[in-house]
Amino acid sequence: MSDFYKTLKGQSQGLYKEKMSKFISFAEPVQSADEAKAVVKRIQNEYHDARHVCWAYMIGTAREEYLSSDNGEPSGTAGKPILGQINSFGLTNVVIAVVRYFGGIKLGTSGLIVAYREAARLAIETGEILECHEQAQCRFTFPYLSMNDVMRLLKKCDVRIIEQAFDNVCSMTVECDADAMPSLRQRISKIDGTSLLN
Repeated sequence: MSDFYKTLKGQSQGLYKEKMSKFISFAEPVQSADEAKAVVKRIQNEYHDARHVCWAYMIGTAREEYLSSDNGEPSGTAGKPILGQINSFGLTNVVIAVVRYFGGIKLGTSGLIVAYREAARLAIETGEILECHEQAQCRFTFPYLSMNDVMRLLKKCDVRIIEQAFDNVCSMTVECDADAMPSLRQRISKIDGTSLLN
């Protein structure tokens, strides 16, 4: 499994028109399925007068968590083509929703597949694709007396401090590139009194 993955930098939008039907597409980076569903819900609320809001998302560096919805369109004509575009671009941690305003002329199954696919593609292409490094977190405790040693180590490594609490026993959660984590954990465990929690 690669330590790198591709996602979108921020929100982006596309517009595809076919036989008077309008397909407005929205692509957005997300970190979880719940976040993806929240984005879909927000768009559904905003475009409550639209006939359909179809969507798909892909989560995780392994790209194994995904879901799509045709939202009332004929089965396989909307969600799958949207998901297909996420796959074509090799993206993950992304959700795409396509809002359809019906123009009065039916597009047929193949017409719908093309329209949803193109709308999703346009939303991706107007956005900026980022290559990211998979991250990992480590929680640990240490005695207050070891504070200088811990801070010296963290300064040397490319580490972000996520949480910290200082008391007689201090605790810290740090994040770094996943492939650097085993070495970091080993170095932390060598500091007097430290205890790895995960």
